[in-house]
Amino acid sequence: MNHVHTVTGLLSPHRVTGPVLTHEHLALDLRRDSDQEAVLSGTHHSAVTSELAELRGEFGLSLVVEQTCRGMGRDAAALARISRRSQVAVVASTGWYYEPFHLAEVAAAGVEELTEILLTEIEGGLDATGMRPGLIGEVGSHGERPSEPERRALLAAARAATEAGLPLATHAHLGRGGLVQLELLTGAGLPAHRICIGHQDLLDDPDVHRKLAAAGAYVAFDTIGKDGYQSDERRLRLLLALLDAGHAERVLLSCDISRHAYLRHEGGHGYGHLFRSFLPKARAAGIDDDLVDMLTRRNPLRFLTGSQGGEI
Repeated sequence: MNHVHTVTGLLSPHRVTGPVLTHEHLALDLRRDSDQEAVLSGTHHSAVTSELAELRGEFGLSLVVEQTCRGMGRDAAALARISRRSQVAVVASTGWYYEPFHLAEVAAAGVEELTEILLTEIEGGLDATGMRPGLIGEVGSHGERPSEPERRALLAAARAATEAGLPLATHAHLGRGGLVQLELLTGAGLPAHRICIGHQDLLDDPDVHRKLAAAGAYVAFDTIGKDGYQSDERRLRLLLALLDAGHAERVLLSCDISRHAYLRHEGGHGYGHLFRSFLPKARAAGIDDDLVDMLTRRNPLRFLTGSQGGEI
C-alpha cells in the first residue's frame, strides 16, 4: 500500500487510526481589496496548533490535508512547525487555485510548462524546504465551465498527478462545474478514483452528486459549518441522499477553515465543528460508527493512497 507524503515525511496509512480532515487551511493569505480577513498568518498559527492538538486529544485527529497551493499564501515551513507541535500529521499541496488567484506564471505558460512546474515541486519540494506535497489541489474553476487559464491549470494538474501518482482535489466554486471538471481531468488520463470534486455541499443538486460518485470520483462535503453559504441541515440532507444512493465509499468531509474569524479563539466554529456538531447530528439521523469511520478515515486514506476496495 502506498504511503502518504506529509510535511514531516512518509506516513503509513496503518498509523492513521483516527479521523482525517480532508480539506483545510492552516496557513494561507487570500487577501484582496475586497476581503482583508481571508488570512491565517504567523499571528494565528499558535491558535491553529492548539486547535489541532485539542482535536487529537479529544477525537483522535490523525491527519489534516492542507489544500493551500501556489498563489494562496502557502507556507510549507509553517505547516511543518504546526504539525510537529500539534502532533497531527499534515499533507501539503501544490497546484493553482481558481483564476482570480493565479500567479502570473499561469498566464504566460502552456500546459507542458505548467506541468513541469508542478513536477519540479513534487520532486524537489515546496518553497525551498525539500518537503514533498502529498496532493495536487485545490485546483479550481469558478463557473459552469473553466476559463481558458483554469483549463490549462487543470490539465497540467491532471498530467502531473498522473505522472507523480498523486491524488487531485478541485475547487468547484460554490459547487458548480464539477462534472465538467471531472470530464476534463479524466480526459487527460487521470483515473476518477484519484480525483475529489470540491465544495459539493454548496450545490443543492443530489443528481450531480450521484453522477460524480457513480463515475468513481470522490465527492467533497468540505465546507461544513460555513452557515453563511449553506446550513448544516441542508448539508446533512444532501449527504444522506448520497449515502442512500449507495455511494458512501465516495464521500469526504471537512470544514475548509479559510479565514482567521473561523478559529475558535476568535469565536468561530473551528476545525472541530465536524466532530462536535455535524457528526452528532449525522449519528442522530442513523449514521453508525462504522460509517463515520469510513467517511472520516478509510475514504480519505483510499483517496490519498489510490487504494481501491477494502485494503484499508
